[in-house]
Amino acid sequence: MSQPVPVGPAYPSRSLAAVLPSMGASLGAALPNTLRLPKVKTTCLLMIDGLGSALLKRYAGHAPFLSSAARDTLSSAFPTTTAASLATLGTGLAPGQHGLIGYDVLDPDRGVVVNQLGGWDPGTVPELWQPHPTVFTRLAELGIEPVTVSRPNFAASGLTRAALTGSRFVPAKSLADRFSAARREAQDPGRLIYLYVNELDKIGHAAGPGSEAWLEVLEELDSAARRLAAQLPSGTGLLATGDHGMIDVPEAHRIDYSLEPRLIDGVQFTAGEPRFVQLHFADDASDAVRESTRRSWGRAYGDRAWVLTRAEAVDAGWFGPVDPRVLPRVGELIVAPFEPLALYDGRRVQPGAFEMVGHHGAPTKAEREVPLLRLAS
Repeated sequence: MSQPVPVGPAYPSRSLAAVLPSMGASLGAALPNTLRLPKVKTTCLLMIDGLGSALLKRYAGHAPFLSSAARDTLSSAFPTTTAASLATLGTGLAPGQHGLIGYDVLDPDRGVVVNQLGGWDPGTVPELWQPHPTVFTRLAELGIEPVTVSRPNFAASGLTRAALTGSRFVPAKSLADRFSAARREAQDPGRLIYLYVNELDKIGHAAGPGSEAWLEVLEELDSAARRLAAQLPSGTGLLATGDHGMIDVPEAHRIDYSLEPRLIDGVQFTAGEPRFVQLHFADDASDAVRESTRRSWGRAYGDRAWVLTRAEAVDAGWFGPVDPRVLPRVGELIVAPFEPLALYDGRRVQPGAFEMVGHHGAPTKAEREVPLLRLAS
Protein backbone atom coordinates (compact mmCIF):
# COMPACT_ATOMS: atom_id res chain seq x y z
CA MET A 1 0.00 0.00 0.00
CA SER A 2 1.40 3.41 -0.95
CA GLN A 3 1.80 6.21 1.57
CA PRO A 4 1.40 9.98 1.18
CA VAL A 5 4.61 11.74 0.26
CA PRO A 6 5.99 13.43 3.41
CA VAL A 7 6.61 17.16 3.33
CA GLY A 8 10.23 18.19 3.78
CA PRO A 9 11.59 19.64 7.02
CA ALA A 10 10.88 23.20 8.10
CA TYR A 11 14.37 24.46 7.23
CA PRO A 12 15.78 26.06 9.29
CA SER A 13 13.31 26.63 12.11
CA ARG A 14 12.55 23.08 13.28
CA SER A 15 15.54 21.28 11.84
CA LEU A 16 19.18 20.75 12.71
CA ALA A 17 19.93 23.98 10.83
CA ALA A 18 18.63 25.95 13.81
CA VAL A 19 20.86 24.40 16.48
CA LEU A 20 24.24 26.11 16.19
CA PRO A 21 22.87 29.61 15.44
CA SER A 22 20.60 29.33 18.48
CA MET A 23 23.52 28.20 20.63
CA GLY A 24 25.56 31.12 19.37
CA ALA A 25 22.72 33.47 20.23
CA SER A 26 22.65 32.02 23.76
CA LEU A 27 26.25 33.24 24.06
CA GLY A 28 25.28 36.73 22.93
CA ALA A 29 26.02 36.49 19.19
CA ALA A 30 23.77 38.35 16.78
CA LEU A 31 22.25 35.17 15.35
CA PRO A 32 18.64 33.94 15.32
CA ASN A 33 17.71 32.13 18.52
CA THR A 34 15.03 30.05 16.85
CA LEU A 35 15.13 27.44 19.61
CA ARG A 36 14.82 30.08 22.35
CA LEU A 37 17.81 28.89 24.31
CA PRO A 38 18.59 30.73 27.57
CA LYS A 39 21.69 32.88 27.99
CA VAL A 40 24.76 30.96 29.09
CA LYS A 41 28.48 31.58 29.62
CA THR A 42 29.66 28.59 27.58
CA THR A 43 27.71 26.01 25.64
CA CYS A 44 28.30 22.46 24.40
CA LEU A 45 26.53 20.32 21.83
CA LEU A 46 26.79 16.56 22.12
CA MET A 47 26.08 15.11 18.68
CA ILE A 48 25.24 11.43 19.00
CA ASP A 49 25.39 10.03 15.49
CA GLY A 50 22.45 7.68 14.93
CA LEU A 51 20.28 8.70 17.90
CA GLY A 52 16.72 9.12 16.66
CA SER A 53 13.76 10.15 18.81
CA ALA A 54 12.00 6.83 18.32
CA LEU A 55 15.05 4.87 19.44
CA LEU A 56 15.55 6.98 22.56
CA LYS A 57 11.89 6.53 23.49
CA ARG A 58 11.92 2.78 22.83
CA TYR A 59 15.09 2.17 24.84
CA ALA A 60 14.62 4.84 27.50
CA GLY A 61 15.41 2.37 30.27
CA HIS A 62 18.95 2.02 28.94
CA ALA A 63 19.46 5.80 28.84
CA PRO A 64 17.77 7.17 31.97
CA PHE A 65 19.71 10.46 31.98
CA LEU A 66 19.17 11.30 28.34
CA SER A 67 15.56 10.18 28.29
CA SER A 68 14.65 12.20 31.39
CA ALA A 69 15.92 15.51 29.96
CA ALA A 70 13.65 18.25 28.72
CA ARG A 71 13.34 17.69 25.00
CA ASP A 72 12.10 19.02 21.71
CA THR A 73 11.88 17.15 18.44
CA LEU A 74 13.76 18.36 15.38
CA SER A 75 14.09 17.04 11.87
CA SER A 76 17.26 15.78 10.34
CA ALA A 77 18.05 16.76 6.78
CA PHE A 78 16.70 14.84 3.80
CA PRO A 79 18.09 12.36 2.98
CA THR A 80 18.42 11.23 6.57
CA THR A 81 22.11 10.50 6.39
CA THR A 82 25.18 11.81 8.20
CA ALA A 83 26.71 13.85 5.40
CA ALA A 84 23.51 15.76 4.65
CA SER A 85 22.54 16.28 8.29
CA LEU A 86 25.95 17.32 9.60
CA ALA A 87 26.31 19.71 6.68
CA THR A 88 22.92 21.21 7.55
CA LEU A 89 24.02 21.48 11.18
CA GLY A 90 27.37 23.01 10.29
CA THR A 91 26.17 25.53 7.72
CA GLY A 92 22.69 26.29 9.03
CA LEU A 93 21.44 25.66 5.48
CA ALA A 94 19.17 23.16 3.77
CA PRO A 95 20.77 20.43 1.61
CA GLY A 96 19.52 22.15 -1.52
CA GLN A 97 21.74 25.07 -0.58
CA HIS A 98 24.87 23.44 0.84
CA GLY A 99 24.81 20.67 -1.76
CA LEU A 100 25.76 17.61 0.31
CA ILE A 101 22.57 15.84 -0.65
CA GLY A 102 23.45 12.30 0.32
CA TYR A 103 26.06 9.68 0.99
CA ASP A 104 27.08 9.22 -2.64
CA VAL A 105 26.44 12.30 -4.79
CA LEU A 106 26.96 12.84 -8.50
CA ASP A 107 29.33 15.61 -9.53
CA PRO A 108 27.55 16.42 -12.80
CA ASP A 109 30.38 18.61 -14.11
CA ARG A 110 32.87 15.73 -14.11
CA GLY A 111 30.62 12.69 -14.28
CA VAL A 112 31.94 11.27 -11.01
CA VAL A 113 29.99 9.95 -8.03
CA VAL A 114 31.55 11.42 -4.86
CA ASN A 115 31.33 9.72 -1.47
CA GLN A 116 30.58 12.51 1.01
CA LEU A 117 31.98 10.73 4.07
CA GLY A 118 35.17 8.76 3.62
CA GLY A 119 35.73 8.71 -0.12
CA TRP A 120 35.94 12.23 -1.52
CA ASP A 121 37.15 12.15 -5.11
CA PRO A 122 40.60 13.82 -5.41
CA GLY A 123 39.20 16.16 -8.03
CA THR A 124 36.44 17.46 -5.78
CA VAL A 125 37.61 20.34 -3.60
CA PRO A 126 35.38 20.39 -0.49
CA GLU A 127 35.62 24.17 -0.06
CA LEU A 128 34.36 24.68 -3.62
CA TRP A 129 31.80 21.90 -3.50
CA GLN A 130 30.24 23.66 -0.48
CA PRO A 131 31.15 27.38 -0.75
CA HIS A 132 28.97 28.88 1.98
CA PRO A 133 30.53 29.95 5.30
CA THR A 134 29.91 27.62 8.20
CA VAL A 135 28.25 28.66 11.43
CA PHE A 136 31.60 28.10 13.15
CA THR A 137 33.21 30.67 10.86
CA ARG A 138 30.45 33.16 11.54
CA LEU A 139 30.74 32.61 15.29
CA ALA A 140 34.48 33.25 15.24
CA GLU A 141 33.87 36.52 13.41
CA LEU A 142 31.40 37.47 16.13
CA GLY A 143 33.92 36.90 18.92
CA ILE A 144 32.88 33.42 20.04
CA GLU A 145 35.44 30.62 20.03
CA PRO A 146 34.10 27.45 18.39
CA VAL A 147 35.80 24.20 19.39
CA THR A 148 35.32 20.77 17.82
CA VAL A 149 36.12 17.65 19.85
CA SER A 150 36.13 14.61 17.60
CA ARG A 151 38.11 11.65 16.38
CA PRO A 152 41.56 12.52 14.97
CA ASN A 153 40.81 11.09 11.52
CA PHE A 154 38.00 13.61 11.06
CA ALA A 155 40.24 16.66 11.52
CA ALA A 156 40.87 17.21 7.82
CA SER A 157 38.20 15.00 6.27
CA GLY A 158 36.29 16.16 3.23
CA LEU A 159 33.10 16.56 5.26
CA THR A 160 34.87 18.64 7.91
CA ARG A 161 36.46 20.86 5.27
CA ALA A 162 33.17 21.30 3.42
CA ALA A 163 30.72 21.85 6.24
CA LEU A 164 32.31 21.92 9.69
CA THR A 165 35.39 24.07 9.23
CA GLY A 166 36.18 27.23 11.20
CA SER A 167 36.61 25.78 14.68
CA ARG A 168 39.67 24.81 16.70
CA PHE A 169 39.92 21.04 16.38
CA VAL A 170 40.70 18.99 19.49
CA PRO A 171 41.43 15.36 18.54
CA ALA A 172 40.58 12.56 20.95
CA LYS A 173 40.31 8.95 19.87
CA SER A 174 38.40 7.16 22.63
CA LEU A 175 34.90 8.03 23.79
CA ALA A 176 36.13 8.76 27.31
CA ASP A 177 38.90 11.02 26.04
CA ARG A 178 36.46 13.02 23.95
CA PHE A 179 34.16 13.66 26.90
CA SER A 180 37.13 14.60 29.07
CA ALA A 181 38.38 17.02 26.42
CA ALA A 182 34.95 18.65 26.16
CA ARG A 183 34.86 19.10 29.93
CA ARG A 184 38.27 20.79 29.89
CA GLU A 185 37.33 23.08 27.02
CA ALA A 186 34.16 24.15 28.81
CA GLN A 187 36.07 25.64 31.73
CA ASP A 188 36.63 28.93 29.88
CA PRO A 189 33.66 31.19 29.06
CA GLY A 190 32.70 32.32 25.59
CA ARG A 191 33.13 28.99 23.83
CA LEU A 192 30.80 26.84 21.76
CA ILE A 193 31.96 23.23 21.93
CA TYR A 194 30.87 20.64 19.40
CA LEU A 195 31.39 17.12 20.76
CA TYR A 196 30.90 14.39 18.16
CA VAL A 197 30.49 10.67 18.90
CA ASN A 198 29.90 8.09 16.17
CA GLU A 199 30.06 4.85 18.15
CA LEU A 200 26.28 4.35 18.35
CA ASP A 201 25.81 4.72 14.60
CA LYS A 202 28.72 2.40 13.85
CA ILE A 203 27.47 -0.43 16.02
CA GLY A 204 23.91 0.17 14.80
CA HIS A 205 24.97 -0.48 11.22
CA ALA A 206 26.85 -3.63 12.19
CA ALA A 207 24.48 -5.21 14.72
CA GLY A 208 21.26 -3.21 14.48
CA PRO A 209 19.65 -0.67 16.84
CA GLY A 210 18.39 -2.42 19.95
CA SER A 211 20.96 -5.19 19.74
CA GLU A 212 22.89 -6.07 22.88
CA ALA A 213 26.03 -4.38 21.54
CA TRP A 214 24.07 -1.26 20.58
CA LEU A 215 22.44 -1.04 24.01
CA GLU A 216 25.84 -1.29 25.70
CA VAL A 217 27.05 1.73 23.73
CA LEU A 218 23.85 3.65 24.50
CA GLU A 219 24.33 2.96 28.22
CA GLU A 220 27.95 4.09 28.03
CA LEU A 221 26.93 7.32 26.30
CA ASP A 222 24.21 7.96 28.84
CA SER A 223 26.67 7.60 31.74
CA ALA A 224 29.24 9.79 30.02
CA ALA A 225 26.66 12.51 29.33
CA ARG A 226 25.49 12.42 32.95
CA ARG A 227 29.05 12.82 34.23
CA LEU A 228 29.77 15.64 31.81
CA ALA A 229 26.66 17.55 32.86
CA ALA A 230 27.62 17.20 36.53
CA GLN A 231 31.19 18.42 35.92
CA LEU A 232 30.45 21.51 33.85
CA PRO A 233 30.88 24.94 35.43
CA SER A 234 27.77 26.80 36.53
CA GLY A 235 26.18 28.70 33.68
CA THR A 236 27.25 26.22 31.00
CA GLY A 237 24.69 24.92 28.54
CA LEU A 238 24.70 21.31 27.41
CA LEU A 239 22.51 20.08 24.57
CA ALA A 240 22.38 16.70 22.87
CA THR A 241 20.91 15.67 19.56
CA GLY A 242 21.31 13.15 16.76
CA ASP A 243 21.78 13.45 13.01
CA HIS A 244 19.21 10.77 12.06
CA GLY A 245 17.43 7.71 13.40
CA MET A 246 17.90 4.13 12.26
CA ILE A 247 15.86 1.03 11.46
CA ASP A 248 16.61 -2.68 11.07
CA VAL A 249 16.41 -4.15 7.57
CA PRO A 250 16.15 -7.97 7.48
CA GLU A 251 18.63 -9.78 5.26
CA ALA A 252 15.92 -10.89 2.84
CA HIS A 253 14.99 -7.25 2.25
CA ARG A 254 18.50 -6.12 1.26
CA ILE A 255 18.18 -6.20 -2.50
CA ASP A 256 20.54 -5.74 -5.44
CA TYR A 257 18.35 -3.77 -7.83
CA SER A 258 21.04 -3.79 -10.55
CA LEU A 259 20.04 -7.40 -11.29
CA GLU A 260 16.80 -6.09 -12.78
CA PRO A 261 17.60 -4.50 -16.19
CA ARG A 262 14.24 -2.70 -16.33
CA LEU A 263 15.17 -0.75 -13.18
CA ILE A 264 18.39 0.62 -14.63
CA ASP A 265 17.35 1.07 -18.26
CA GLY A 266 18.78 4.38 -19.46
CA VAL A 267 20.49 5.04 -16.12
CA GLN A 268 24.11 6.21 -16.35
CA PHE A 269 24.90 6.95 -12.69
CA THR A 270 23.51 5.52 -9.45
CA ALA A 271 24.02 7.47 -6.24
CA GLY A 272 22.45 8.07 -2.84
CA GLU A 273 22.22 5.22 -0.35
CA PRO A 274 20.19 2.02 0.04
CA ARG A 275 17.24 3.85 1.58
CA PHE A 276 17.44 6.92 -0.67
CA VAL A 277 18.43 5.79 -4.14
CA GLN A 278 19.21 8.58 -6.61
CA LEU A 279 19.28 7.65 -10.30
CA HIS A 280 20.72 9.82 -13.07
CA PHE A 281 19.81 9.06 -16.66
CA ALA A 282 22.18 9.21 -19.60
CA ASP A 283 21.84 12.37 -21.66
CA ASP A 284 20.66 10.37 -24.66
CA ALA A 285 18.00 8.46 -22.72
CA SER A 286 14.68 9.22 -24.38
CA ASP A 287 11.63 10.47 -22.52
CA ALA A 288 10.00 7.12 -23.23
CA VAL A 289 12.88 5.21 -21.61
CA ARG A 290 12.87 7.49 -18.56
CA GLU A 291 9.14 7.07 -18.10
CA SER A 292 9.37 3.31 -18.60
CA THR A 293 12.07 3.04 -15.92
CA ARG A 294 10.03 5.15 -13.52
CA ARG A 295 7.00 2.93 -14.08
CA SER A 296 9.10 -0.18 -13.58
CA TRP A 297 10.22 1.09 -10.18
CA GLY A 298 6.63 1.90 -9.30
CA ARG A 299 5.46 -1.59 -10.22
CA ALA A 300 8.34 -3.26 -8.39
CA TYR A 301 8.47 -1.20 -5.21
CA GLY A 302 5.66 1.38 -5.26
CA ASP A 303 3.89 -0.44 -2.41
CA ARG A 304 7.03 -0.23 -0.26
CA ALA A 305 8.75 2.98 -1.35
CA TRP A 306 8.16 6.51 -2.54
CA VAL A 307 9.18 6.73 -6.20
CA LEU A 308 9.57 10.41 -7.09
CA THR A 309 11.00 12.40 -9.92
CA ARG A 310 13.50 15.12 -9.10
CA ALA A 311 10.83 17.78 -9.61
CA GLU A 312 8.39 15.99 -7.30
CA ALA A 313 10.97 15.67 -4.51
CA VAL A 314 11.97 19.32 -4.84
CA ASP A 315 8.32 20.43 -4.85
CA ALA A 316 7.74 18.39 -1.68
CA GLY A 317 10.48 20.42 0.02
CA TRP A 318 12.72 17.44 0.71
CA PHE A 319 15.88 19.44 0.08
CA GLY A 320 14.57 22.88 1.06
CA PRO A 321 15.32 25.71 -1.37
CA VAL A 322 17.49 24.27 -4.14
CA ASP A 323 20.24 26.39 -5.70
CA PRO A 324 20.78 26.04 -9.47
CA ARG A 325 24.32 24.71 -8.87
CA VAL A 326 22.93 21.93 -6.65
CA LEU A 327 19.91 20.86 -8.69
CA PRO A 328 21.86 18.63 -11.15
CA ARG A 329 23.31 16.73 -8.19
CA VAL A 330 19.82 15.56 -7.20
CA GLY A 331 18.80 12.26 -8.76
CA GLU A 332 16.39 12.52 -11.65
CA LEU A 333 14.56 9.58 -10.10
CA ILE A 334 14.48 9.00 -6.33
CA VAL A 335 13.43 5.79 -4.57
CA ALA A 336 13.01 6.09 -0.80
CA PRO A 337 11.49 3.07 1.00
CA PHE A 338 8.92 3.54 3.74
CA GLU A 339 9.05 -0.19 4.53
CA PRO A 340 12.16 -1.97 5.95
CA LEU A 341 13.95 -2.28 2.63
CA ALA A 342 17.49 -1.54 1.46
CA LEU A 343 18.21 -1.18 -2.26
CA TYR A 344 21.79 -1.57 -3.49
CA ASP A 345 23.52 -1.22 -6.81
CA GLY A 346 25.53 -4.42 -6.49
CA ARG A 347 27.87 -3.29 -9.28
CA ARG A 348 29.17 -0.45 -7.09
CA VAL A 349 29.26 -1.81 -3.53
CA GLN A 350 31.41 -4.38 -1.79
CA PRO A 351 29.70 -7.72 -1.01
CA GLY A 352 30.00 -6.94 2.69
CA ALA A 353 27.61 -4.02 2.28
CA PHE A 354 24.72 -6.48 2.17
CA GLU A 355 25.58 -7.56 5.72
CA MET A 356 24.63 -4.14 7.13
CA VAL A 357 21.74 -4.51 9.60
CA GLY A 358 20.93 -0.94 10.64
CA HIS A 359 19.98 1.55 7.94
CA HIS A 360 18.84 5.14 7.48
CA GLY A 361 18.36 7.59 4.63
CA ALA A 362 14.62 7.59 3.93
CA PRO A 363 12.23 10.31 5.18
CA THR A 364 10.26 8.02 7.51
CA LYS A 365 9.41 9.33 10.95
CA ALA A 366 11.78 6.85 12.61
CA GLU A 367 14.69 8.07 10.48
CA ARG A 368 13.99 11.81 10.30
CA GLU A 369 12.96 12.74 13.86
CA VAL A 370 15.80 13.47 16.26
CA PRO A 371 15.65 14.71 19.85
CA LEU A 372 16.99 18.01 21.13
CA LEU A 373 17.83 17.30 24.77
CA ARG A 374 18.54 20.08 27.27
CA LEU A 375 20.95 18.42 29.70
CA ALA A 376 22.30 21.49 31.50
CA SER A 377 21.89 25.24 31.38
